[in-house]
Amino acid sequence: MPPPPDYTNVPPAYSTVPPAYVAAPPAATNPGLSENAAAAIAYLTIIPAIIFLVLEPFNKMPLVRFHSWQSIGLCVAAFVLQLLISFGEILLHFIPGIVLLFSLVHLVIALGLFLIWLFLIIKASKGEWYKLPIIGDFAEKQARG
Repeated sequence: MPPPPDYTNVPPAYSTVPPAYVAAPPAATNPGLSENAAAAIAYLTIIPAIIFLVLEPFNKMPLVRFHSWQSIGLCVAAFVLQLLISFGEILLHFIPGIVLLFSLVHLVIALGLFLIWLFLIIKASKGEWYKLPIIGDFAEKQARG
């Protein structure tokens, strides 16, 4: 007759001690998006900028806060500028050639805003704190405050 099997190295099937609970790290510590990428995305309209100012952990990142505030300031300034040009065009539409002049000014300003927007996205993606003349001071004050 063979000897009985050795069960000393076999773990018990049932244990009276519950398994140790290992908590997963909170999702807020690893957003999956780098600070530079979030800062660049903040310029893709006013909506991501507002979301980054509200959403943790992005609202704790100084670079993202700065570029979000600067994006909001740029969007508001562009809207007001385009509104003033359109309003002037409506008021002076009866003067011959003025509509063409306002349309050209509108086009030049839109092209300039596009180039500024593209420049700021590139600067933000590199992690640089590039400040626009007036809007940048406001954004820096808001980001640090």
